[in-house]
Amino acid sequence: MIGKKMEAAINEQIKWEFYSGYMYLSMAAYFDGLGLAGFASWMRVQELEERFHAQKFMAQLVERGGTVKLAPIDGPPTGWMSPLAVFEDGLKHERGVTGRIGALLELAQKEKDHAAVIFIEWFVTEQVEEEASFAGVIAQLKLIDKTPGGLFMLDKDLAARTFNPTGA
Repeated sequence: MIGKKMEAAINEQIKWEFYSGYMYLSMAAYFDGLGLAGFASWMRVQELEERFHAQKFMAQLVERGGTVKLAPIDGPPTGWMSPLAVFEDGLKHERGVTGRIGALLELAQKEKDHAAVIFIEWFVTEQVEEEASFAGVIAQLKLIDKTPGGLFMLDKDLAARTFNPTGA
């Protein structure tokens, strides 16, 4: 049985995972509006990952006798100055999620909830990958800053990303 503090904290994390997905859908819409279908597709894959994360947390609560309590989600930003600004916002957001996952892990350790510790450790590793993914695109965007056609080449590359659920 999961403790009430862990249950509440995981429910809060579920909200943030769904918010993350909502934000990435907004970013996808921004890219669609620019005619950058590959960038938009990359963000839609990111949304699928966030929804997958939320569902993993939901399943964990149910499996441990907790109750899933979905909370309202605030609206995400809807406009950016450039593709680089979008990815910088995404990286900043993922760093915030990393902080939340760290706090969740600390709570699990404090509560001596060993099952939660093991479960949350997967997300610690996942967050390293999430931040690296955004940082990689940022580095590429900075490299092609003044290169004619570079944005369209990167758009084509980003279109190749697919959703591959891990830890299922």
